[in-house]
Amino acid sequence: MLKTKTKSKIVENYKIHQTDTGSVDVQAAVLSEEIDQLAKHLKKHPKDNHSRRGLLGMVSKRKRLLNYLAKENEKGYNSLIKKLGLKK
Repeated sequence: MLKTKTKSKIVENYKIHQTDTGSVDVQAAVLSEEIDQLAKHLKKHPKDNHSRRGLLGMVSKRKRLLNYLAKENEKGYNSLIKKLGLKK
């Protein structure tokens, strides 16, 4: 779970327009940060299978969002992938 300050910084960096909080870009960026935090947790606690299952669900959701963005806006998809530091 992200802290409110962290989440608002992410929204500020990835928003498309002034009041944007739920676009695909923002959702994927927030999920990426949550995935990073959970991956760090799992390195410390390798037997935490409940959290591992949650991580797999988050990765799957981010993949679905990015696939949607790739179909709808390929240029936006490529720029978001670069910003997030993900592979295609």
